[in-house]
Amino acid sequence: MAGEAQAQGLLTLGVEEEYLLVDATEAHAVELVEEVFDQLGDDIRDSVQHEFLRSQIETAGPPQLDLGDLAAAMTRLRAGLADAAERAGARLVAVGASPAPGTHSRVVDAPRYHRMRERYGDLSPGGGLNGMHVHVSVPDPETGVQVLNHLRPWLPILQAATANSPFSFGRDTGYASWRSMLWERWPTVGPTPYLESHEQYETMTADLIASGAMFDEGMLYWYARLSATYPTVEIRMGDVCPTPDDAMLLAALARGLVATLLRAVEDGRPAPNVPHPLLMAAHWRAAHDGLEGLNIDMATREPRPAWKLMRQLFDYVSPELERHGDLEMATVLMGRLRSHGTGAARQRAMLAQRGSVGAVVDWLAATTRGVR
Repeated sequence: MAGEAQAQGLLTLGVEEEYLLVDATEAHAVELVEEVFDQLGDDIRDSVQHEFLRSQIETAGPPQLDLGDLAAAMTRLRAGLADAAERAGARLVAVGASPAPGTHSRVVDAPRYHRMRERYGDLSPGGGLNGMHVHVSVPDPETGVQVLNHLRPWLPILQAATANSPFSFGRDTGYASWRSMLWERWPTVGPTPYLESHEQYETMTADLIASGAMFDEGMLYWYARLSATYPTVEIRMGDVCPTPDDAMLLAALARGLVATLLRAVEDGRPAPNVPHPLLMAAHWRAAHDGLEGLNIDMATREPRPAWKLMRQLFDYVSPELERHGDLEMATVLMGRLRSHGTGAARQRAMLAQRGSVGAVVDWLAATTRGVR
């Protein structure tokens, strides 16, 4: 089956998700990651990892060809991890940044994280910043770099679709993704530069390590990069999504986009060299507005309703969604996102309805499991 898929040029897909651990009854983050690890079932233990802070935890399921299989695996992971968190006296919450007041969490007791804390200081405040990373297979690093060039204009609208962190310290920040604004303080965070070759990619990586801005390739926090571990392009600019449905839609679109752009690379079509300041503006707009406002049409360089750009992306990648068997599921999930709005929009609606950030966190804890 895998050999047949490879012969057809189908791409594998993997997802990493970072979560916040919050108190069992209150809305603030809690340092219970080791207690949660103690409660993990054997069926998910190998897919769960530490993150930077003691109030965070991460999952990384095995790569899949079938989107339905990936959805089932990620849903099982979320449910199993949520159960372990509850046994440890916490709740698992899929949110980009801690919405409630609380003390700053300490880093996980590991040499790498202590070293990061010593060099970079308090760049991850509160309970931690939680993202979603999508891995899509590519045939080789040189091709991967060319795909990264083609990806640059599309990533702001994917970021807008993941917006899921409007609140911080109990108040509305005015941004759909406050995590994005906090995350940009790290020295290597930002749009991927336009690169001529894999050799230039490696040279720039080495230069950044030599500068002290990062320790190693794992700290290359561009919005898309070549994975330091897997033969994949890693798209990593988004908030963790509130529901498995949202996560699977973004994963399907990411694979459809990479597959579409691979064809452009194979056909020798040059990537548009979008000016870096314009990309920065589009990513800022994505963080500020989510999908409920405007973003920048990179073809015309004019603001347009973000949902129209999202629809444009969906239509652009639909042939590859269909070729990978994802079109039916992605169409349903796209309709749900259009109906319900981003995680940020849903959090704001929940606050307006129930009147407290605590109620928002209750809702997030339920939706993390996939409860609608």
